[in-house]
Amino acid sequence: MELRVSALRPFLGFLVLLLTPLSNARFVVEKNSLRVTSPDRIKGTYDSAIGNFGIPQYGGSMAGAVVYPNSNQKGCKEFSDFGISFQSKPGALPTFVLVDRGDCFFALKVWNAQKAGASAVLVADNVEEALITMDSPEEDGSSAKYIENITIPSALIDKSFGETLKRSISSGDMVNVNLDWRESVPHPDDRVEYELWTNSNDECGVKCDMLMEFVKDFKGAAQILEKGGYTQFTPHYITWYCPQAFTLSKQCKSQCINHGRYCAPDPEQDFSSGYNGKDVVLENLRQLCVFKVANETKKPWAWWDYVTDFQIRCPMKEKKYNRECANAVIQSLGLDLKKIDKCMGDPNTDSDNLVLKEEQDAQVGKGSRGDVTILPTLVVNNRQYRGKLAKGAVLKAICSGFEETTEPAVCLSGDVETNECLDNNGGCWQDKGGNITACKDTFRGRVCECPLVDGVRFKGDGYTTCEASGPGRCKINNGGCWHDAQNGHAFSACTDDGEVKCKCPPGFKGDGVNSCTDIDECKEKKACQCPECSCKNTWGSYDCSCSGDLLYIRDHDTCISKTASETRSSWVAVWVILIGLAMAGGGAYLVYKYRLRSYMDSEIRAIMAQYMPLDSQAEVPNHVNDERA
Repeated sequence: MELRVSALRPFLGFLVLLLTPLSNARFVVEKNSLRVTSPDRIKGTYDSAIGNFGIPQYGGSMAGAVVYPNSNQKGCKEFSDFGISFQSKPGALPTFVLVDRGDCFFALKVWNAQKAGASAVLVADNVEEALITMDSPEEDGSSAKYIENITIPSALIDKSFGETLKRSISSGDMVNVNLDWRESVPHPDDRVEYELWTNSNDECGVKCDMLMEFVKDFKGAAQILEKGGYTQFTPHYITWYCPQAFTLSKQCKSQCINHGRYCAPDPEQDFSSGYNGKDVVLENLRQLCVFKVANETKKPWAWWDYVTDFQIRCPMKEKKYNRECANAVIQSLGLDLKKIDKCMGDPNTDSDNLVLKEEQDAQVGKGSRGDVTILPTLVVNNRQYRGKLAKGAVLKAICSGFEETTEPAVCLSGDVETNECLDNNGGCWQDKGGNITACKDTFRGRVCECPLVDGVRFKGDGYTTCEASGPGRCKINNGGCWHDAQNGHAFSACTDDGEVKCKCPPGFKGDGVNSCTDIDECKEKKACQCPECSCKNTWGSYDCSCSGDLLYIRDHDTCISKTASETRSSWVAVWVILIGLAMAGGGAYLVYKYRLRSYMDSEIRAIMAQYMPLDSQAEVPNHVNDERA
């Protein structure tokens, strides 16, 4: 999709040409693989260029039968006017229509074929040249209606290959081909990096409206991917620069900031009224700084909130596209307004703005990505996206950038891809109960991989066998052994002492794999043999009871009197109490006796010291009250 400035004055067209030096400009044609599967003489793989409209099946492939119509071979008119239908019959391959280039827009050819029932369109070039990207036309009232509704993929093929297909079809061959987009986007790891080259201008017509609608629709999916750490998103904005000889002109002053370094076309294409190009540059710069500040706070997804809220609250049509409205949105989202203002810098200074300078540098193609020259441009894993800018189509392109089996749940939803595991379990292994499967759905299809269940790893080829290994195997389907539950009691024959074995538990007999039957202990094991005993068999065990007031003691297989037991227990308690009291009394007596004897000994020594003093005897304290004053 493209925002053109052809209606602007020639000066603006000159600015567009100065986007990057012409000697360095590089446009990369994104390709998919086209493989002919029949007839044998033209079998092989050929290049084709993905159309920049419709919905390419990123991450997938599509097989079909090629037809070349006898009439309306350029597809510029409706095929129904010629009584032609490409609708496939039930069970037949989808129809791929081959049409010739020329006389009308690429998108119109595809639209006419789609209305006639085609599943895909191949456009044969009419000159020998390198493949180009089929772009959508400059939109007006008529073309906008069908461009928005094109849902089938299309591809341009070179002239010589087109002639080969035509000759084969005219000779009566059934020409079957396979269009493959699985490698159109690199998928090296479990994170996708993507960027959207956009614009804050909302007065550029149908394409601006489509861009704004896409941002609002895609916001939810984008934030889910970003918050989960599945993606790394970066917004970008194209800016032009003014030739040095014109920096003081009225046109440059109205369209540029920083003395002509960063410019944007006039939104209304009228210098005398409405908003100027420099207003767009300033808002683009503000949105870049919103992203940078939000990214510093580990919340890069806040950019989507700001952009969508700004579109709703600050449209140009209502004359609210200004700093005051933008600041109100920023504050409502809790972002740091001072940091954003500092990031934006002074637009009147005669020096570089670091943020916008980075944007101009990023516009130049690097590696497999070409220069960014049209708006909007989506880049996924450094490959430019081709196709309709719509939530479902873009999500497919992003999901195709994940390494297989690492895709997030949003990529495996029914509206994005088909779950191959639902059809015959994808041809993978499945346990007898149908609860465990080796089939793992992926965005590109499915893989047969023995699973990890409740910490237990299954090992095998994933197609015919998967066996539980390691500890805990008895938790998985009871290790393939017998198990059953009745009346709230469950039993399993699985034992794991380094090797899973199936052995019927106590109370059962059998092979342990297919069956374990209850043992009647009353009959087979002669349980409860005492005279007063009564035996009742239960599932997996047995119950014994005694007649009258007798109590059954299972360890000794005997019955005793409940009364005797209670009496004996009572006497035991009494004796324990009496012995305790006796021990306490004896202890108290011993303490008393020791303290009394000690006191008496000290009194006797004191008396003897008064009447029979000894020279060598130290003075003994007097225990008699001293009555002297």
